[in-house]
This record gives sequence, structure tokens and C-alpha cells, in this order.
Amino acid sequence: MRRGLLILALGLVVAALAYCCVYFMGTATPRALMQSAQPELAWLKHEFNLGDAEFTRISQLHAGYLPQCMERCRRIDQLNDTLSNALATTTQVTPEIEKLLSERAQMRASCQTEMLKHFFEVSRTMPPEQGKRYLAWVRENTCLREEAMDHGNDNHATTTTPAHQP
Repeated sequence: MRRGLLILALGLVVAALAYCCVYFMGTATPRALMQSAQPELAWLKHEFNLGDAEFTRISQLHAGYLPQCMERCRRIDQLNDTLSNALATTTQVTPEIEKLLSERAQMRASCQTEMLKHFFEVSRTMPPEQGKRYLAWVRENTCLREEAMDHGNDNHATTTTPAHQP
């Protein structure tokens, strides 16, 4: 009986050690990225195989872009709050609401323009092939790729309602 318990305990210890080893080996790269000086950019260096000089330049671009980006985000949040407050006090579209919608749309367009300029600048810092890959990633993974609103139809372009039929 003691021997069986000893074997069971030893098996559990070995299993726990094996789990820890696999876990730490499997998460070594992400943990190292999180410990880097700029974890928000570390993935970029790793994913696009950037050298230290390229990564330093991209880090500088990021540091220069970030304060302006944060200010644009703050302004968009402020416009969203103002719009929410205006919508809470009415049951129709007022000239004030139209103005706020227009101002918010202009601010978002400005934000996206500046973001795109930044992405292009970052891509030019990379080796040409990596820069192309980066821009492809940007197109697929940022807010610059807007999705059409789902109106319950699988195919928006070919589906018609009775009101739209000739």
C-alpha cells in the first residue's frame, strides 16, 4: 500500500514538473516580449524580423506619433459623450446632432488619415518585403478595414427587397 502511494505521489510530481516545463518553454517568447522595454512594439520586431536599428527607428516614430494619437482619441471620446448626451434629450435629429455627427466623422477621418501616414512611415523603415507584409497586416487588422453593417442578408449586393425590384 505504501509503495502504491509512493508511486502515485512520484507520478503526480513528475506530471506537475512536465507540465511546468512545457508551459514555460511554450510561453518563453511571449514572456520575453512582455519583459522588453516596449512590449507594445516587441511583437513587431519579432514578427517582421527587424534589426536593432530598424526597431529603434520604429520606436522613435511610435513615440512621436503616440501623443497626437492619444489627443485625437480623447477628442473623439469627448465628441461621443457630447453626442450621447444630446441624443438622450431628444427624439429627433436636431441641427446640433447633425453638427456633432459631422464633426465626429471629420475627426475620425483625420485620425485614420494620420494613422495611415504613420503606418506608411513605419513600413518604409522596414526592409521592402517586410514593409509590404506589414502593410498587408495593417489592411487586415486595423480600423482602416471597415465592415459593412449586417442587415440580416448573406449577400448585400445581390439581395433586393420588394421595394427595390423593378
